[in-house]
Amino acid sequence: MTKENEKTTETAVMTAMAQFLSDLWFVDDFREHPEHLSEIFETILLTEMGNDQDLRIRMINSIRASKMLNETLGQFSDNEIEKACSKFVAI
Repeated sequence: MTKENEKTTETAVMTAMAQFLSDLWFVDDFREHPEHLSEIFETILLTEMGNDQDLRIRMINSIRASKMLNETLGQFSDNEIEKACSKFVAI
């Protein structure tokens, strides 16, 4: 990460984001992650640890972020995502 007010290019940011999305998407089938997170968190909520308000908020935010990424990229095939990401990474 660069320091505050240090010059960077939009291309560098987009390339980094494309690489991140590509790596994240192909680690595992990300389309299933919101359901996996929900199952894990529902189990945790049944425990005493699940009574922590801050933990509940973080769990909800994690599920929300996972769903947003899934909704954004889920409409595309794995091949389309890989192709688009590789174009940015090659820049």
